[in-house]
Amino acid sequence: MKNFALSGVAGYIAPRHLQAIRDTGNRLEAAVDPHDSVGILDRFFPDASFFTEFERFDRHVEKLRRGPEERRIHYMSICTPNHLHDAHIRFALRTGAHAICEKPLVLKPWNLDALQEMESETGGKVSTVLQLRIHPAIQELKRSIDAAPRGRRREVCLTYVTGRGPWYHYSWKGDAERSGGLATNIGIHLFDLLLWLFGGAGYSIVHSVEPGRMSGFLELQKANVRWFLSTDMNDLPPADLTGGKTTYRSITIDGEDLEFTDGFADLHTKVYAEILAGRGFGIDDARPSIQLVYDIRNARVSGETDHVHPLIGRTCGRLRRYELLQA
Repeated sequence: MKNFALSGVAGYIAPRHLQAIRDTGNRLEAAVDPHDSVGILDRFFPDASFFTEFERFDRHVEKLRRGPEERRIHYMSICTPNHLHDAHIRFALRTGAHAICEKPLVLKPWNLDALQEMESETGGKVSTVLQLRIHPAIQELKRSIDAAPRGRRREVCLTYVTGRGPWYHYSWKGDAERSGGLATNIGIHLFDLLLWLFGGAGYSIVHSVEPGRMSGFLELQKANVRWFLSTDMNDLPPADLTGGKTTYRSITIDGEDLEFTDGFADLHTKVYAEILAGRGFGIDDARPSIQLVYDIRNARVSGETDHVHPLIGRTCGRLRRYELLQA
């Protein structure tokens, strides 16, 4: 049994990590979050120590490090806002723990080099959660793409709308300095998926950047990709396409839908199992997507009208109605 600490335990993604820690037969020793709405701990680890001040959490972890081996922190799970990931990974490594961090590991690609140096210095390992790579349907697709004749290119259209209310823009998620913006905060796992499936990025342009919405085009080794990301409720298709949900995700490959709606329930647990077995996804796995989203958020909007996503007007950059597109 390994001991875990967790930062960001009051956040949206933390319950998946708590379940993964429990379901892999391990123990949460301590957790920290400036917000104290953490009743979720009672469901998983009611005896875990909890702190709202990182300084006190730091002192507790250091005390455990100097104590008996059976109480030391072996892994630290990081579920904090994106801009804190780098610092909390460093904290984990300095205290003798391995780090398991949500996406993105860092906001700036060159910070990955410094983390790799710390891995070498401390002997710790930095792992990240790229759970889409282990989804059964996506793994099957990966095998099919890899087996295709050399030089075959696919036409891919990615649409991801996850409706958010006004709170989103007032939170850290709506602040590009802290979240990395839409491409990083909501797009990172999908861009990682596309890079993993179709190879590295060459040509990349951004067609549209608006509050809560952006779109562009990628030329990957094995695919041309038109992409559209949005948090605007008005961008959701009719309810009959979403089942009344506020999230709509569509990836088409050569006009055919990639269906992977189901199969997400235990992906975090599977990722943890791989990490604990000495495998999992590390810094080099995360690097291509972190570089790509950094380039996207720092790119100028292009006036080029080729390869625009179907939901973006060629001249005005505004969303077209779904019903017109389907006509």
